[in-house]
Amino acid sequence: MSRVTLLALQVLVAIICIALWQLLSTVPVFGKILLPPFFFSNPIDVFEQIVKWFASGVIWKHLWITLVESILAFVIGSLGGVLIGFWFARQPLVAAVFDPYVKMVNALPRVVLAPIFALWLGLGIWSKVALGVTLVFFIVFFNVYQGVKEVSRTVLDNGRMLGMSEGQLMRHVYWPSALSWMFSSLHTSVGFAVVGAVVGEYLGSAAGLGYLIQQAEGVFDVAGVFAGMFVLSAFVILIDFGVTLVERRLLVWRPAVDGRG
Repeated sequence: MSRVTLLALQVLVAIICIALWQLLSTVPVFGKILLPPFFFSNPIDVFEQIVKWFASGVIWKHLWITLVESILAFVIGSLGGVLIGFWFARQPLVAAVFDPYVKMVNALPRVVLAPIFALWLGLGIWSKVALGVTLVFFIVFFNVYQGVKEVSRTVLDNGRMLGMSEGQLMRHVYWPSALSWMFSSLHTSVGFAVVGAVVGEYLGSAAGLGYLIQQAEGVFDVAGVFAGMFVLSAFVILIDFGVTLVERRLLVWRPAVDGRG
C-alpha cells in the first residue's frame, strides 16, 4: 500500500468519526439526541474554539510551555532510561540487586507523585518535567534492557573471535540491537511525556495546555475541553513525527518490512 493511499484512509477514518459526532450531537435519532451537546459539544463548536485561540494568539504561550516541559521530560527520561538500561543489561549483578526496587518504583501511581513533585519543586515547569520523566524513564529503560539482553549470541561470539574489544562490541553489536527496541519505546514515550506535562499543569499551574483544559472544565465549557484535547493530540503527532525522522536516519541499515500478506 502506498503512503498516499494509507494517508487517505487515515484521513477518511477521521472524517467519518467527526461526521458521526456532528450527526449524533445535532440530529435527533428516534426523537432523542444521542450525544447531548451540553456533555459532548459538537465538532463545529470545537473547531470555532480552536480557531479563536489561534486567531487571538492566546494558545501560543500555552503551547510553548507544554512543549518545553514535554521535550525536557522526554529527553531526560529517555537518556536516563537508555543509559541505565544499558548498564543493567551489561551488569547482571547490579540488575539482580536493584530489580525489586525498580519494579516497586515502577508500580507507584504517577498521579500520586504529582502533588509531591509540586511540593518539592514548586508550581513551575520542573514539577511537570519530573512527572513526565517518571513516565518516560521506565518505558525506555525496560525496552533498552530487553534489547541488549536479546543480542544474538552467535553475533557476539563471532565478534569476539574477530578480536573486537568491549567498546567495539558496544558500538557495533549491542547498540544496533537495542536501537529498534529503543525507538519502539520512544514512540510511546512521546505521548507519556506530554501526558506528564499536561497532568501536572492540570493539577496546578498558571499556563500550559493542561491549564487551558482545566479552566474550560471549571466553567463547563465542553467545547473548550475538547478543543484542548484536539490541540494536544495534534501536538503529540507532530513530536512523534520528529522521532520518526530521527529513527529513519539512525536505522537506515534495517531492512524494510514487507507489509504484503
